[in-house]
Amino acid sequence: MARMAAKDRREELISAAFRVMVRDGVTKATTRAIVNEANMPLGVFHYCFSSREELLQEVLTRFTARSAEAAWKALHEGGDLSERVYRSLGAFWDGVELSPGEHQVTYELTHYALRQAGFEELARQQYESYLQVHQKLLTEAAESEGIRWTEPVPVLARYLNAVLDGLILCWLVDRNSEDTREVLRLTGEHLLTFADKNR
Repeated sequence: MARMAAKDRREELISAAFRVMVRDGVTKATTRAIVNEANMPLGVFHYCFSSREELLQEVLTRFTARSAEAAWKALHEGGDLSERVYRSLGAFWDGVELSPGEHQVTYELTHYALRQAGFEELARQQYESYLQVHQKLLTEAAESEGIRWTEPVPVLARYLNAVLDGLILCWLVDRNSEDTREVLRLTGEHLLTFADKNR
């Protein structure tokens, strides 16, 4: 095995874990399967991570950041609030359709964590990170437009998360992109009814 810095080994193990889970499922992503995928000895895993749970948390952290990146960028490209909201939702959805396997893995990870004693915190942190992303997007959109939301931001963030969560799962089953994008449009329209421009 070529010499690698510890942080590079960590990143390769995270990437390998994602590849194994997308290809074989979460339950098949054992420590041994991950190091084999990364072409590393088992001892390297324990040098880089204190536990499999820590690795899975890093996988989710990378996934959340990557999924949110396009939405952040679209939100800051200019235009009025409605344009930015629709563009942000659309950019997020483009990412879903480009990487369905990764999104399927996140659902598997949630159910796996809730079923495994000692892993429950992983699921809680997963959804807390989703809600934080939505809250930040809503807060920045309001501040940049000089509006306020008529419902509490944490509530709107949970609403958005619930809609997108259900929408992704439904699309993973039937791959009906046309109707899905119509639901996204309706979601954007509904969200905008909570924007008070008379701040």
